[in-house]
Amino acid sequence: MTSPRSEPSRPRIPTGWRRLVARLPIHLYRIGLGPVLGKRLLLLLHTGRTTGATHEVVLEVVTYDPRVPAWTVASGFGPMADWYRNLRATPKVTIQYGRRYHTVTAHFLSEEEGGRVMAGYAAAHPRLARRLCAYMGFRVDGSPEGFRRAGRSIPFVRLDGGTKQAG
Repeated sequence: MTSPRSEPSRPRIPTGWRRLVARLPIHLYRIGLGPVLGKRLLLLLHTGRTTGATHEVVLEVVTYDPRVPAWTVASGFGPMADWYRNLRATPKVTIQYGRRYHTVTAHFLSEEEGGRVMAGYAAAHPRLARRLCAYMGFRVDGSPEGFRRAGRSIPFVRLDGGTKQAG
């Protein structure tokens, strides 16, 4: 029997011109236009686990709780994505959400929490959730349980804290 976190056929990390297109939102943040991307994306500034250099990646916000504040993001490329591994090594990071910077701490969700997050995301965005799961190599039947099953295998990270910085 396989583990609930058994790896599906994950998409390959983009290279060449696809990488340039995938990194375009980073450049929009750098020139001050990140907020035009809306509240569905954030810029994560993280520290390289081996180099100690600062790296940037734009991630989709799966959930946002303004009371804490807390943002939940997913690693579509799985647990081997560089940003995910860097957060494992150094969980205190900075994000830019809208026009504001926040100091946050990464908390890695359990399989059960991931299942709940994905089911909630699917309820709010059914078509997008279906496409996202297909892109990540998960087969879902559209049911809440199907999305919960997929979510148990997706590495989710909650970014807690929200200490605002000048930006």
